[in-house]
Amino acid sequence: MTDYTYDYWAAQYPEAARALEMVIAPACVVGEGSAGKSEAWAQQQTRLDIARAGAFSWRNNVGATPAKCPDCGTPQQPVRYGLANDSSRLNKQIKSSDLILAIPRTITPDMVGTTLAQFGSVEMKAPGWTYTGKGREAGQAAWLALINKIGGFGCFTTGGLSLEN
Repeated sequence: MTDYTYDYWAAQYPEAARALEMVIAPACVVGEGSAGKSEAWAQQQTRLDIARAGAFSWRNNVGATPAKCPDCGTPQQPVRYGLANDSSRLNKQIKSSDLILAIPRTITPDMVGTTLAQFGSVEMKAPGWTYTGKGREAGQAAWLALINKIGGFGCFTTGGLSLEN
């Protein structure tokens, strides 16, 4: 008997799997007039939209660099960097986004009108990209689903972004 896993189910029902994944990983926002543009272009457009909305964004590079003892040259544990990259095992399951945001949100009057910063995370993709749920995208979608689940703002984008609630 085959283990009934998500991957097994997704292979049996690919249309249902794609629909479910798009609920979990918010639909991408497509930048207008973006045909033939690069992911770097999409990121510039998105960062401009974030700034226009009064929010802040920071680039989140994720990876690991080999390390050596500066005195003797003995290899050490690699230096890991980027959010949710505590270990290679974790990084295989969840992949934090390209941009990390702080979005000013005004709390309702019954909450004394205080402004808070909502955590945000945006995964950049080149214009023309479509979600497949394979490879890195699955980990990226898991990260975005986590951010949205805990009240943050997370999505894929191919350039352009609206930060409306």
